[in-house]
Amino acid sequence: MTVPIFCVDAFTNHPFSGNPAAVAILDEDAPEEWMRNVAAEMNLSETAFVAKQSKGEYGLRWLTPTIEVNLCGHATLAAAFVLWEEELEPGDTITFHTKSGALIAKRVGEYIALDFPTIEVAPAPTPDGMMEALGLPADLPVHLGERYYLIEVESEAALLAMAPDFAKLKKVDAFGVIVTAPGADAEVDFVSRFFAPAAGIDEDPVTGSSHCRLAPYWAARLGKQSFSAKQISRRGGELKVRLLGEGRVELQGQATLVWKGAITAP
Repeated sequence: MTVPIFCVDAFTNHPFSGNPAAVAILDEDAPEEWMRNVAAEMNLSETAFVAKQSKGEYGLRWLTPTIEVNLCGHATLAAAFVLWEEELEPGDTITFHTKSGALIAKRVGEYIALDFPTIEVAPAPTPDGMMEALGLPADLPVHLGERYYLIEVESEAALLAMAPDFAKLKKVDAFGVIVTAPGADAEVDFVSRFFAPAAGIDEDPVTGSSHCRLAPYWAARLGKQSFSAKQISRRGGELKVRLLGEGRVELQGQATLVWKGAITAP
């Protein structure tokens, strides 16, 4: 017995860019140990495990090579893409039941729109050693939103020039760190990078969950509700971001299939 499994590059429209996620399509919930082993074997930032519950309704869990996470944007986008690309789901709306509640994906032309919760950030003390590990000035303001720290630097060039010491950053009491800046291109509102060595990911290529925090942050900074965003990792990715109100944000992106196959079932 085997389980269908796919590798999808998310938040991009061409292969070998964006953020790769593995997507396993299950007939029913799988044993915890098996899912952890599969995620470790895939060795991608996240592997999504999708189990159909009823028409348009699916259970969804996300595992890194080392831990399970509560919210993941790119692997949700990848999961929705696979269900539609493989004609496993006929409707244009999918509801995923997750540890972060019900998350809705919709087809919008060539894009997939994800309805996610916003996560507010607030000024916070700087964890010991974090700025040194990031190679940033110690006096930069730091914000915190549900285990992710957020720091704004002065320019996209400064953000691109960052070369964190990941061994040091892994020892810092910080699950993840978002560093952001205004976009250098007039058509891009803001850019970002995301580091999470404590979760087994030195730098994530494109991070949906970080944009749940970036959206309200930049709304306050720029006085607008809709944004064009780029994550300027080595692979890079693009998102359309829109605050919906009532604590929700819409993340729009594209995806492309890289490979598909099968893995031994539990």
